[in-house]
Amino acid sequence: MVSRDQPPKSKAKVAKATKVAKATKVAKASKVAKTTKVAKALPVAMTGRASDAKAALGDAPVFAYIQSLPQPQRSIAERVDALAAKTLPGLQRSIKWGMAWYGVGDGWCFCCGGFAGHVKLTFGHGTALDPVPPVTPIGMGKSSRGVELESVAAINVRQVTSWMRQATAIPGFGKR
Repeated sequence: MVSRDQPPKSKAKVAKATKVAKATKVAKASKVAKTTKVAKALPVAMTGRASDAKAALGDAPVFAYIQSLPQPQRSIAERVDALAAKTLPGLQRSIKWGMAWYGVGDGWCFCCGGFAGHVKLTFGHGTALDPVPPVTPIGMGKSSRGVELESVAAINVRQVTSWMRQATAIPGFGKR
């Protein structure tokens, strides 16, 4: 449809615009392909950002996510999950934002995600915990705090379970 305000485009101009648009698409696709090749060198969860695991509610997606992690991250995440299951009656699991999320009651309280060299255990309202977990994660909110676990032996069971209990006593965020 031709606008009254604009003169009709010539076939040559339309062809040139189409050629430029196609070249731009090819350049973008090439850039994405290069980025994807770098990311494929490591499992997705290990690239320094959360995995591309699809959001899903329930135990099965969380267990599948944990099984997708390489060692030692898988063992660490399995131990964290087992501690949560043992410590928190009524535990609910979900995959959100590429990580395993845990909650009891009305919202999500903490998450566990595998990254290169460690597993991050992050508490949504971590600044309200006693003692406050030492790590301030990037991009997780001002009140989030956590720990970076490099091995199963690095898990302080007493402290982690205390934080889990405290975190679930605080109203969670992201109501279900």
